[in-house]
Amino acid sequence: MLRLLKVVPTATGCRFPVRVQPRASRDEIVGIQEDHLRVRLAAPPVEGQANAALVDVLAKRLGVRRSAVTIVSGETGRLKWVEVGGLAPEELVRRLKLII
Repeated sequence: MLRLLKVVPTATGCRFPVRVQPRASRDEIVGIQEDHLRVRLAAPPVEGQANAALVDVLAKRLGVRRSAVTIVSGETGRLKWVEVGGLAPEELVRRLKLII
């Protein structure tokens, strides 16, 4: 079954849902689960460590500055909405190297 990442264009870039698994053995982008990106993070969900790790992982993979990646909702939960400034939805998917 083909899984589609839900990417919403915004005025400055695009926004998409991310499901985070903290305290994993390593940082990695797993793929698409339902309509969101699934990311494993080694950082614990304490004092924003997992959120900071998520921003680092996405910024590195997408080739943008950390300041271009913003968690817009879900900071205290596992399901988050992330906005990336300066990237069109098609470019985001290409840089994530996901086949959708």
